[in-house]
This record gives sequence, structure tokens and C-alpha cells, in this order.
Amino acid sequence: MAHKLSENQVQVLQLSQKVIGEVKKVIIGKDETIIKVLLAILAGGHILLEDIPGVGKTTMALALSKALSLDYKRLQFTPDVLPTDVTGFTIYNKQKNEFEFKQGAAMTNLFLADEINRTSSKTQSALLEIMEEGSVTVDGVTYEMPDPYIVIATQNPIGSIGTQSLPESQMDRFIVRLSMGYPSVENEVEMLKSKHNQVTVNTVNSVVTAAELAEARKIVDEIYVSGDVFEYIVALADATRKNQYVKLGLSPRGSIALLKMTKATSLLKGRDYVTPDDVTYTFRDVVAHRIILNSKARLNGLNTELVLRNILETVPVPKLRGKVVI
Repeated sequence: MAHKLSENQVQVLQLSQKVIGEVKKVIIGKDETIIKVLLAILAGGHILLEDIPGVGKTTMALALSKALSLDYKRLQFTPDVLPTDVTGFTIYNKQKNEFEFKQGAAMTNLFLADEINRTSSKTQSALLEIMEEGSVTVDGVTYEMPDPYIVIATQNPIGSIGTQSLPESQMDRFIVRLSMGYPSVENEVEMLKSKHNQVTVNTVNSVVTAAELAEARKIVDEIYVSGDVFEYIVALADATRKNQYVKLGLSPRGSIALLKMTKATSLLKGRDYVTPDDVTYTFRDVVAHRIILNSKARLNGLNTELVLRNILETVPVPKLRGKVVI
């Protein structure tokens, strides 16, 4: 017998289904990616979309901002973008005889950092405090970011002309890294038909308010997690740190990110408790960009996907006890 969702949890589930339905109007055939992006938002995290140009990353961010009724700003990251373009700056006002703060592009609810790996490391680092603390410090004065606050960054695959890798500290601040990929032949035909029929982002309706999203995050955070699941998450994290092919394992921040994503997953699956399957559902999305393989892995022809798959297969899966009765 499954546990019944509370009234608040049912509302979050229904609102989530509405958001997914609206985004699917313009993003065709990428349902799982849409779901995982929404999971990350409900978990209070930031999203990194890594893919080739032209597969709909920017359109997805725009559609989400409309469906969630969020203020939205986009900054195209190029080599000449300065940190102050992101954070803002202070300027002297002669009339008022005082310094004024001019907001940067990041001061909004949903900030799209487009092609983030095409700008300088100095500009990239301007987002570190913003993403971790939800605030920005300019000339010694700290300004709080709006709530809710979400960064969706896109980057081209490493190795593309003009790209450079994000530092580990920056990657660790994204709760997930996702890839959209090419559409199937059938989905691309549907996409062309929708463009022909002028189905655009303007057709996306606002179905959730910013206040409702903030409340939904609190409800997700209250999802029940058994001791066995806590131990399972830590065991998976520990396995990445002790793996013979891994140079840099999952950080404690990564373990917390996995827990948050797991809670959101369970609610969108219609449960008020977490199961091991919820942990494994987003495990690769949360972990893959946080670990670094060593030279031994490369010599053996292993990639991150294979190493993480092996970890999932070898770490014992707990049998839940106590509250969970299926």
C-alpha cells in the first residue's frame, strides 16, 4: 500500500504536469530532458545544458521562464564579455552626489548564460558567488538575487572552436548537466510542422507563479528519506572517491545535490518518500560532470559513463524498511 500524497504535494505534482505540458508545446520529443530540468528547478539547483548549437537549449529556457512566470534575462557569453556585465557595477551620480548600483544581466529570476564556455575564466568566475550564495558583491556591497533564482547555462562540447573548460568549482555548482541531442526523424518532422504552423514560445502560457514555485521547493524539501537511502547516497559518493579510475570523486556538495534531485524525483513520480530507484534515475546527470577520471581510465578505454555504470552495478542497493510499504 503506497502512502497518500498530502494536499500540498498533490498541488506541486499538478503544477509540475502543467509546466511540462506547456514546455512540450515548443520542445518536441525531449520529454525526459524537460522533466529533468524541472526536477532541477524544484530541487533549487542550476542547470548546465551541454550540446551542439541549434537543438533547442535557448528555446527551452525561454519556455520555462514563461510557464513559471519568471523574469528572464539572457547574456551571450563571448570573449569580450566582462565580469561587470554579469554582476553589475557602481557608477557615480553627479546629481545625487552618490554612487549608484547598475544591475548586471544576472540580476533576474531566470538567467540564461548562453555558451558560457566561450568567455574568459575571469568572467565565468563572476557567477561563482551568485550561484552558490544567491547574492552578488560589488565594491564591497552585497546584493541579494531575486527568489526564486535559477541559472541555466549552455555550453558547446569541449573541443569546439573557441571553447574552454569550466573550472571544477564552477561545474560543481550546477546540480545537473544534461544533453538534448538531435531529435528523432519523427520528432523533427513534428518540429517542422509546428514551425510551419507558427507554434512559438509565445504560445506558452504562464501556469505557475514565482511564489508558487518558491513554495513548491519547500514542499519538495520535506519529502521523507529513510536512513537506508541516506546511506545509499553516501555509499555511491564514497565509491566514486575510491574508484581506481577516478582522480576526483564526488564532493559533499554533489551528495547534497543528489539528495535534492532524488526528493524531487519521488514527488514527480507520485510518492511522498524516496526509493533507491529515485537515486539512480538522476545519478549520472548529477555526478558525471563532477568527477574527473585518471590516466589509467583513459589507457583502459573507459569513459565517465562506463565508470558510473559500474559503480551503480557494484554498490549494494538497500531494501527499504520502516515507513515505506509498497
